[in-house]
Amino acid sequence: MPLTRPQLDHLERRLLEERRRIAHELNRTADEHVGDDRQERAGDLTKVPLHAADLGTDTIDEELAASNETRMSRELSEIDAALDRLRVAPERFGVSEETGRDIPFARLDIIPWARTVGDQ
Repeated sequence: MPLTRPQLDHLERRLLEERRRIAHELNRTADEHVGDDRQERAGDLTKVPLHAADLGTDTIDEELAASNETRMSRELSEIDAALDRLRVAPERFGVSEETGRDIPFARLDIIPWARTVGDQ
């Protein structure tokens, strides 16, 4: 059953809300690293790590932050694509790209950029 106009309006608001949240988070993490070097981010008093484990922890923290930023950037792209789909062909929004079946509204409410029905 196709989505109703109130459901589409709700999903557009959800997409815009998620877009603002993710963009804010990406900007916040970028601002945290502007001008910082590894020493400042780790709170070290010296440029030489006191222990090899400190260097390893710092490296893992940086890799985790980069991974999260990549994930958020991908989600932002998915949200932008969903907004485009919603605005260009609202009658097709919420239809699985894999199966052509309707994506349940409950799933879209949680992940409004979903392109597939997902596991059920």
